Amino acid sequence: MAIDKITVQSEAGKGIEVAVIDINPHVITVAIGEGIHNVKCKLLPTENGRAYVGNVMGREIVYEKSVEEIKKMLGVGKIERKNVKR
Repeated sequence: MAIDKITVQSEAGKGIEVAVIDINPHVITVAIGEGIHNVKCKLLPTENGRAYVGNVMGREIVYEKSVEEIKKMLGVGKIERKNVKR
């Protein structure tokens, strides 16, 4: 199974690659670090919905994708029509 990774920005502007545990438009759960030394973090959307923000050990991290971009990536809101045989 391939591990999905995203790049988040730290307070200092440095890019950090993190593993995605769970993703949906309301919250993104990520793991920073590897093995037994990893730390889980929940990224929540900002008030204007243009980014996701979370705290890890007192430091702020930002994922600079909007809620709309995440919805498009996940395919939320698409209606799939299935052919029904009668």
